[in-house]
Amino acid sequence: MRKFDLKVVQQDIKTIIDQSQDLYNSKTLKNIFSLIDLTSLKSTDHSTSIKSMVEKVNRFSEFYPEMPSVAAICVYPNMVETVRKNLKIDDIQLAAVSAGFPSSQTFTSIKAAETEIAVEKGADEIDIVIALGAFLNKEFDFVADEISIVKSVMADAHLKVILESGLIPDLNQVYQASMLSINAGADFIKTSTGKENPAATLEAIYAMCHAIADHYKSTGKKIGLKPAGGISNSKEAIAFYAVVKHILGEEWLNNSLFRIGASKLANDIIHAIENIENKTISKDYF
Repeated sequence: MRKFDLKVVQQDIKTIIDQSQDLYNSKTLKNIFSLIDLTSLKSTDHSTSIKSMVEKVNRFSEFYPEMPSVAAICVYPNMVETVRKNLKIDDIQLAAVSAGFPSSQTFTSIKAAETEIAVEKGADEIDIVIALGAFLNKEFDFVADEISIVKSVMADAHLKVILESGLIPDLNQVYQASMLSINAGADFIKTSTGKENPAATLEAIYAMCHAIADHYKSTGKKIGLKPAGGISNSKEAIAFYAVVKHILGEEWLNNSLFRIGASKLANDIIHAIENIENKTISKDYF
């Protein structure tokens, strides 16, 4: 297993970002926009509010014809049917958080049942949280088995496993959690739920990228990556993009292998592009 020295990692990240200043341009920002999982995970969500969000996605190209669509819409499992009935754009994925999100503190059978129902209702992707308490207690077989059980009820849907990396004490354990999740069946690994602080960090993504790179080197299988939680402006997003590009390469810079969270980011990217292209800054769309 790799070993990470935090100071060395931070210096390497600084070098990567310093050497990536040319990424702040319209082309890169539009690509990052196409990686966004537009998300609504509020306690106040209801069918009308989710339908309104979906309608904005459906009509987005009418207002911004030069922009790509977002990658996915992410909602609670009970809202999957509302999204599926109203989403009119075929290449946008429907993601649902599941399996006791965000704490993952419930029975494995309930996690599997909730996931199976969400897929039956139309979810293309399922985001679950690793059993973090069990992981930190070194119950590694239990954690891996639970991920595998959830994966087994998902048919062809993709599984994103959230590490809640901000609550993991060091980068070596972030790497370990990444490899455990990948080997148990994760199609994507993801930093955070956005419900805990700290959320996504560049240091965690650095370790997760190396886990993905090591797995690819040994198996030839590409695993996706999603930084999420607290990434709300374009410059922060470009920093994450730069680290992924540096470690994993250009072939990961698409929405099949790279997603980014935080719905606030969508509006900020639109405004940043307008500023770069000397256009009138519009009101927030999402």
